[in-house]
Amino acid sequence: MRSLKTNLRQSGSVTEAIYETGFGSGSRVYERADTRLGMTPQQYREGGRHASISYVVRRTRTGLMLLGATDRGICFLQFGDQKEGLIEALREEYPKASISVANDSPQLQDWLRRLDEYLVGDGQNLDLPLDVQATAFQMKVWEYLQRIPYGDTRSYSAVAEGLGMSKATRAVARACASNRVALVIPCHRVIRANGDLGGYRWGIERKQNLLRVEQESASVSLQ
Repeated sequence: MRSLKTNLRQSGSVTEAIYETGFGSGSRVYERADTRLGMTPQQYREGGRHASISYVVRRTRTGLMLLGATDRGICFLQFGDQKEGLIEALREEYPKASISVANDSPQLQDWLRRLDEYLVGDGQNLDLPLDVQATAFQMKVWEYLQRIPYGDTRSYSAVAEGLGMSKATRAVARACASNRVALVIPCHRVIRANGDLGGYRWGIERKQNLLRVEQESASVSLQ
């Protein structure tokens, strides 16, 4: 799928890219697009053209949060300090998609409710549908992060070892930094081997607060 993404950007047509990559038919690609590409090959090639993304902005205990989603699932969930900056980041990520605010969407409001509960430690399960673009390696890392138990952490090296790629610690760190869906893909649960928090694209203070809430809630649940 990583080779396909490269060929989609460089080939003369989607069909050429599919066969140049080594797929025997287009149907095999579209079968995997939902879980590995995040949108159809044609949409990805055209920067999200014809994709419709609805979004809402909510102020939470960790600051402003923008939730963006297609009809397949969440494609963007990020924190920021300014509403305009978050909207611009969404448009930069999907420059050719149709993007619109959807404050009255029952689906988005339900997801926001669950996220609000999670942020205050009242909900430990964020099994929400995703529609994300990723390389094969990024997807492996992100799926591994979703299996880290609530209230626990793993080091970058432990994640690499868990994937059977002990020398890929730096690549794991890059995959975490590339995450565009906070919380649902819990990259905040990955820290350095020495116990330091390491990096977090939405700020170390937010990462610290998220881990504190999770650990306190998990501790109460065990009592």
